[in-house]
Amino acid sequence: MSDSSDFGITVTEIAPMDQPIGAPAETTAAFVGRALRGPLDTPVLVQSFAEFRRRFGGFWPGSSLGSAAEQFFSHGGKQVYIIRVANNARGAMLCLPALHGVLVLRAIEPGSTEQIRAAVDYDGIGDERETLFNLTLQRVASDSGLILDQEIFRRLSCEADKDNFVEDALLGSSLVRVQGSAPGHRPMATGADYVEHAQSGTDGLALSDYDLIGSASRGTGMFALNRVEQFDLLYMPPPELGRVPGPAAVLAAELYCRKRSAMLVLDPPESWKSAEEAIQGVRADGYANQDVISYFPRVNDRDDDKASPLAIGGAIAGLLCKLDRTRGPWEDLDQRGFALNRNLVPAIQVESGVAHLLIKEGLNVIAGYTPGGTMMCGSVTLANGTQVGDEFARLTTRRLCLAITNAIDRATRWAVFEPHTSAVAESIVNQVHSFMCALSDAGAFENDHFLVQCDAGLRRQPVDPDRGITLLLAFHPAGADGTVSLTLHQSVSGCRVSTTAFAPVRAEVA
Repeated sequence: MSDSSDFGITVTEIAPMDQPIGAPAETTAAFVGRALRGPLDTPVLVQSFAEFRRRFGGFWPGSSLGSAAEQFFSHGGKQVYIIRVANNARGAMLCLPALHGVLVLRAIEPGSTEQIRAAVDYDGIGDERETLFNLTLQRVASDSGLILDQEIFRRLSCEADKDNFVEDALLGSSLVRVQGSAPGHRPMATGADYVEHAQSGTDGLALSDYDLIGSASRGTGMFALNRVEQFDLLYMPPPELGRVPGPAAVLAAELYCRKRSAMLVLDPPESWKSAEEAIQGVRADGYANQDVISYFPRVNDRDDDKASPLAIGGAIAGLLCKLDRTRGPWEDLDQRGFALNRNLVPAIQVESGVAHLLIKEGLNVIAGYTPGGTMMCGSVTLANGTQVGDEFARLTTRRLCLAITNAIDRATRWAVFEPHTSAVAESIVNQVHSFMCALSDAGAFENDHFLVQCDAGLRRQPVDPDRGITLLLAFHPAGADGTVSLTLHQSVSGCRVSTTAFAPVRAEVA
């Protein structure tokens, strides 16, 4: 299944009827933050830190996004959507003089390191066509001078009634747009030279919560992820030194993750200097949510004893992606092969009794006394702190349920457009049952007894097809205290998932 977006319209391919539900796709993270360069409010899938560095500029003291990306890939992550946001950043400006007036171009991507240059020539244009010109645009690396991108537009015109009007043609450019109105005459030829910036770009100000949140209607900030069909982990790196995203950003991200069936990775504030302060802080913040993963303490870099403790949300996201790929989301991170990098050690050593108190509050504990042995322990969500008995307080249970419901949602969308008959119900049950059997064989469940039921074809009275179908699942996740029962309601408007009262589980042996 795939998405393609064009002018705000998203087209989704639906899996064919009866197609087996395969193993979950590679777990994908999404990071929202400030960068030196790159497109604004656009999800860009990045699959290595080298690719991040080329596209977004690598490490930068003005942002922790680069450090988070490096942590993610060095800890086993394979793919992450990067959403660059900015606060009043500006693109560089180019001025191309004409006989009467100036053609002003503004770089699409803002930032102080965005180096765009332009050249104008009349090659291949006859003397009788004095209104036409050729335009060459180049993006140049600010440090090496190497040409990173080049675009050539031939036979452009400054006359608005022509098909090759420059303002319209540059709507297809990934580098610049025309600012203001085009002059009445074509710009003068630059010969062998390129025109450099008349005004450099700027990086803008420090991010606010509202820059991170963005606008749902405009698809900015974290809402740029509306153009992505599926992501599993959302992380907002500290927007600047000594800060973490504020309550407005966290609460908006919690709600968005719930809507998108994803989990939010949340860093602890740097101000928490002890376990007691962490316990008081997490209670005061009130972020009690089954879709939020947090931890304490931060870590120190053994190679830099003068640096402030580091946030490691990027590393945790990478480790979770690695865990899903090699073991499964039903397993804990606290096992061999999933330690933090050897140079990262806890900023505070937490005793076992105190660690138990932190876990009761919903905070996973970063613990380890030897290099290469520092791990995230506890396997809890922030729901653990206030919702006694909530089955989703356990991180492995919550993540397994999300993996199951997301996979079933994508694979059964075809049923919404079919008659709600007994044959459709049987097909859905067989499709989901085979998937659950494969998970059971992989060790996702405590036993091989689970329930799969579908209500399609059971209603005696005709119903509005927009009401969709309802699927009931019941299973016992590995390591959980009891059975989890979920209801998936699949309709034209999307899939809605809710927990249900305990449902009797009949034997369903693969």
